[in-house]
Amino acid sequence: MSSQDAYRYCPRCATPLAWLEQVEDSGAKSRLRCPSCNWTHWNNPTPVLAAVIECTDRDGKLLLARNAVWSGRMFGLVTGFMEAGESPEAGIVREVAEETALAVDRLSLIGVYDFQRLNQVIIAYHAQAHGEVRLSPELAEYRLFALTEVRCWRAGTGYALADWLRSRGIEPQWFDPEPQRQQ
Repeated sequence: MSSQDAYRYCPRCATPLAWLEQVEDSGAKSRLRCPSCNWTHWNNPTPVLAAVIECTDRDGKLLLARNAVWSGRMFGLVTGFMEAGESPEAGIVREVAEETALAVDRLSLIGVYDFQRLNQVIIAYHAQAHGEVRLSPELAEYRLFALTEVRCWRAGTGYALADWLRSRGIEPQWFDPEPQRQQ
């Protein structure tokens, strides 16, 4: 369910919302608005944190994980939502620890990526980490990959992984993942 679908009634006065056009700083814009009290659903993108995890104690192999709700066998970056009051850097260190039990030693920004399909902005980091992997219930399994074995997907975090590989002098190989079951 998109955040557009989540709002049908005004959270202030319970009036049904409608697509109404109003002049804003950038000109006329149609948004879900309350015709009674003028409350506006801004539908701003959600910041999502992602990590290309390089395991320093496993010959520099990359840890990719399969989310427990994914129906296919695709492995991807560890991701999570930024919490209120934390920096993106603190958030991705927390997410790596929560989802894999790995300790992050070094962190560097790869880039920021638009992911409109889910109305997200992905902030991707390279995390050098070590420790014994213990997955959270959010993840079904993980695999360690040599840099030359990794294949990138043409969406969201796949572009971050491709940029990171290029920064290491490796031209990314691409694949199209099987469609995932929608929850």
